[in-house]
Parts: sequence; structure tokens; C-alpha cells
Amino acid sequence: MADIFDKYVMAEAWDEMFERAGVPRPQYQALFAALQPLGVRELRSRADQLARMFTHRGVTFDYAGVERPFPLDLIPRIIDAAEWDLVTRGVRQRIRALEAFLDDVYGRHQVFHDGVVPWRLLHSSPHYHREAHGWRPPNGVRVHVGGTDLIRDERGALHVLEDNVRTPSGVSYVLENRLAMTRTLPTLFSEQFVRPVEEYPARLLAALRAAAPAGVSDPTVVLLTPGVYNAAYFEHALLARLMGVELVEGRDLVCEGNRLYMVTTYGRRPVHVVYRRVDDDYLDPLHFRGDSVLGCPGLVNAARLGNVTIANGVGNGVADDKLVYTYVPDLIGYYLGESPLLPNVETYRLDDPDVRDDVLARAGELVLKPVDGAGGKGIVIGPVATDEQLAVVRRAVRDDPRGWIAQRPVLLSTSPTLIGEWPVPRHIDLRPFAVNDGEDVWLLPGGLTRVALPEGELVVNSSRGGGSKDTWVLGETPAAAIPATVAPPAAQWSPSRTAAWEDEQ
Repeated sequence: MADIFDKYVMAEAWDEMFERAGVPRPQYQALFAALQPLGVRELRSRADQLARMFTHRGVTFDYAGVERPFPLDLIPRIIDAAEWDLVTRGVRQRIRALEAFLDDVYGRHQVFHDGVVPWRLLHSSPHYHREAHGWRPPNGVRVHVGGTDLIRDERGALHVLEDNVRTPSGVSYVLENRLAMTRTLPTLFSEQFVRPVEEYPARLLAALRAAAPAGVSDPTVVLLTPGVYNAAYFEHALLARLMGVELVEGRDLVCEGNRLYMVTTYGRRPVHVVYRRVDDDYLDPLHFRGDSVLGCPGLVNAARLGNVTIANGVGNGVADDKLVYTYVPDLIGYYLGESPLLPNVETYRLDDPDVRDDVLARAGELVLKPVDGAGGKGIVIGPVATDEQLAVVRRAVRDDPRGWIAQRPVLLSTSPTLIGEWPVPRHIDLRPFAVNDGEDVWLLPGGLTRVALPEGELVVNSSRGGGSKDTWVLGETPAAAIPATVAPPAAQWSPSRTAAWEDEQ
């Protein structure tokens, strides 16, 4: 039987699994040994089985006009307990700093008065909403759910690539990936102390209930979705089902007397917390886009008066603007009096004329990103861009320097990924999900590891043909005490329809 790693050739980037050819890193040694007996044909057969399972369960997405199961690689990404501790502390630190920043942005503006962040950054942000000024949520939380994208550089060091505090998506992949892996390759978990992920829906629901208006002891929580045609509808339906809350659209809600109600077959029912997966612009036609039918007229007024909580907060987009990202290390020092535990990627602010001129001269050596881009859209990777692409992005930067940042290219770490019948190195990132209940910021153990499946591709988003891996965080408790292979009954997890989705952020 051929060793499945016989043909594996490490790339120039940091390899997550191997220290050198044929020598796995300590956290991968048990997995490496467990995979050997399978052989390449068996591994390919299991991968095909997994794809059929995803199709049956509706875990599909539309790529280039073709509906297909979302690619899940059979070789998991493993993070040891010590490194996960660093990730946990680092992400918590950023969430706390961004919470303080948002409270300041929509409150006293002290960070601007003190010159830590320039006023022009606030006034030029398309996601700063005056409607949210002076409005403080009941328990002070605006970032109920955060997604912080991490990458590992060529030397093996972790860096933050961006922050997502509006409507970060992808957690349904984490839950479904683990369920699929425990059913497809259950023996891989027998020797691994893998921390479970199924606690996430309960943690999220607890955080949403903790955000209810004062005096409400048994709040009604709903998940507001744009509807079945939204790319992330599968995730919306899954989370609502697992939390045991109603999945609603704007037409299911009505505001009366500055209070929010859900229209049911038994009459109107008061709603106290709205976990919205609708962008600010479409949330309330009285305050934002008047032609929106996705939100509910009067919702913002009801929230401003403290009668309902909107999670995540209105106007959070000002904090995950990629230009604000460049100030997050300063915000950590300013608000928390700490040094960043997870550094940013080296980034250039293009609103400075001298910096802009230098960046434009070296555009072919850098990565240029629109500050409001999502899903990898608009990114130009200079070293692989054509002359035409570079000319276009140079014009765009000159026309709107506030709308762009530049970063040094980072050769993302790679992980063995099954392509055809053999594992090959592919670039990956990691999105940990943080849940903030006002008392503590809890991280889902593992998060979403995204994989750039095309050879040489550095953009990992599903909209660019990417896939994912199950992400294992190793615990220090014997495996028997960790229900890694325990999953809710299929009836709870199965989506009611086949739906396609990709990253909202």
C-alpha cells in the first residue's frame, strides 16, 4: 500500500503539518499515523462519500454558475492547546478594543479628540451612521459575534488579516464540517483530544438573551434573514434551528408604538432581540434605504428607545473598515493599555500622499485592497497581476485613496489538501468566531479554516473557488471526556432545503 504522503512536496510557504519532508509536527503525529493505513484510494472514496453527504444535507454553494457541494478536505488543520491560548487571548483583546472604539465613536469621540485616530477617518466612512450616535445597547455590547481572519506567515508567525464585526458568516461550515468528519472518518478522533464545537449555538443564544432590554426576564429572540435567495440562507436557517428561535423576514415583523412584534398565526408576539443578518442599509427603510423591503420600518426607533436590541449593532461597519484596521494596534494601547498579542500584516495608508506615491510606484510588489471589499472582491495581488490590472488599480487609488490600503504580500501557510487522489500543499487562513455576552468573550474552539483550492491561489474565499477544513483544537483532557464525535440528532441539523451560500464578509 502506497503511503498517501509519498508524493507530497512541501511548498516554499510554512507547512502546517510537516517540519520537513516526512516529519510531521508534534500536534500532527497521531493524525499522520492514523492516516497511513487508509491509502490513497480509500481516502479518495471517503472524500467522495463526504461530498455526497454535503449534497444530501444541502451544504452546497454556487460557483461559476454551478451548484456544488462545498469542498471539505479530509485532512484537518490541527492547533495545539498553547497556540490556541494565544489565539484566544489575542482575539479577545481585539474584540474588547473594537467594542471600546465603537462605544467612543457613537459616544464621546474621545479617541478623535486625543488624536489617536484622525477625524477624517470617521467622517469619510460610509459605515458611520449618525442614527446610532448616543445610542448605547442595553448591556453595552455591539459586537455580539466577531470573526477575526488570521494567517500564518513564512516564518510561522500568526497575523491578523482583517476584522469582521458586522455580520461575519461561515460558522455553519464549522458545525457541518465537524459532523461530517465524525461520520466519515470517526477513527481519526479515537486518539485525538479534540475540543467540541457544538456548544456554539447555545453560547450565541445565551449572549443574545443577555443583550435583551432591561426588565425582560424571558426575551424572545429572532433571526432576521433577507430570505431564501440570500447566499447565506443555509446558515441562517441552521442557526435558527439549532438555537430554537424563529427565522423571520422583514415582512414577518411590525413596529407599533416603538415596540417590535412578530406576526404569527396566533397574533402578534413581542420581540426583544433581533439577531440580524441583514446589512444596515436594508435594515429600516425609515432611516436607511427607503426602497428596502428586507427590514422593518421603525426598528431603529424601537432600538434607540431601548425596547429591542439589534445584534450586531447598527453602524459596526465603521470598526471593520480596512483603514481602521491599521489603527487597531493603537486602539489596543489606547483603550486597554496593552500591546497587541496578534500583530497586523504590514499595511500602508494611502491617504498620505508620500506613502501613496511610493505604493503606486511599487504596486507590482504589493497587495492592494479596497477598504470595503468582502469575499476577496477587488483585491489586486501585485506580483501576479497583469499590467492592465495594475494600471486599473493605480487609477482607482488616485481617484479614491481613502478607499484603498496596501499590504506586503504574505505567502500564506499551506496544509496538505486532497486534490484528485494525492495530498498537495494549498494555502489556508483561519477565521475564529468570538461570542460576546457582555461578561466574557468566548471563542469557538477552532473556527473556520478556508483553503484556496486552485494551485498558487492566495485568496481563500469560496467565491474564488475555495474550500474548507475541519479545524481541531487539541485539549488536555482524555478523548473519552470530550464529546468530539457527539452530534445533535440529524433531524435537528438537516436544512429544510438545498441552499447555496458564500461569505457575507
